Amino acid sequence: MTGVKTNERPGTRAVLKHSGVSAYKAREVLDLIRGKDCQRASEILEYCDREVAGVINKVLHSAQSNAFHNDGIDPEELFVSACYADEGTTLKRWRPRARGRATRIRKRTCHITVIVSRMGEAELARRRARIAAEAADRRARRVAGARRQGRAARARAGAETDVVDPVDEEVLEIVAAGDTDETEELDAAVEHAIAEAENDEDEDRADEDEDGTDDDAPEDAQAEGDEDVAGDDEQVDGDEEVADDQKKSD
Repeated sequence: MTGVKTNERPGTRAVLKHSGVSAYKAREVLDLIRGKDCQRASEILEYCDREVAGVINKVLHSAQSNAFHNDGIDPEELFVSACYADEGTTLKRWRPRARGRATRIRKRTCHITVIVSRMGEAELARRRARIAAEAADRRARRVAGARRQGRAARARAGAETDVVDPVDEEVLEIVAAGDTDETEELDAAVEHAIAEAENDEDEDRADEDEDGTDDDAPEDAQAEGDEDVAGDDEQVDGDEEVADDQKKSD
């Protein structure tokens, strides 16, 4: 049983005819984005050092636009279901050589096709869960950072009473919305970030205690130096009294 024909593959496509590059060079870049989601494929093409990558990136954006305007599909839900390059016309040119001869020059062209399709429901669910987890982690880090800054500011100001930390507005919106799954993930991430912040605070306190013990050492050394000076003064006074007694006896 034969598979699906090239021109009958499902999805929204964009085609570039007679591109001035060989099909072999285009296929090397197309292999990098086949099966990837459109956002990831666009990033790969943007940072690819091949010249044809810019051309293929334009074809990919054209396919996304066709899917959005013609089929009403969200571009963030698309992936590259198929992409290929077919041989185009070859332009024959001649290069003059020695002894009246000529060498043929073949200028290759190709037809580039990119087909995008909507992801499956399972893949979309995993993608949304991953994005939500990343967003919750970022919010938790912001909240933990704000709390650390508040504690540091109160420590510098010498405050003795605990003040309630400000809560991020986005966290309040999530709690008010009642999204149970996202709230549980956010609570777990916040607890983890708070635990890390408390560990950092304990380490800072330990460092401050060590610095305090080192600061007392110069004071002790100065006190010992003052006692030594006082002892030397007493010894000098005693020597002067002995010299006066000897003069009197003489």
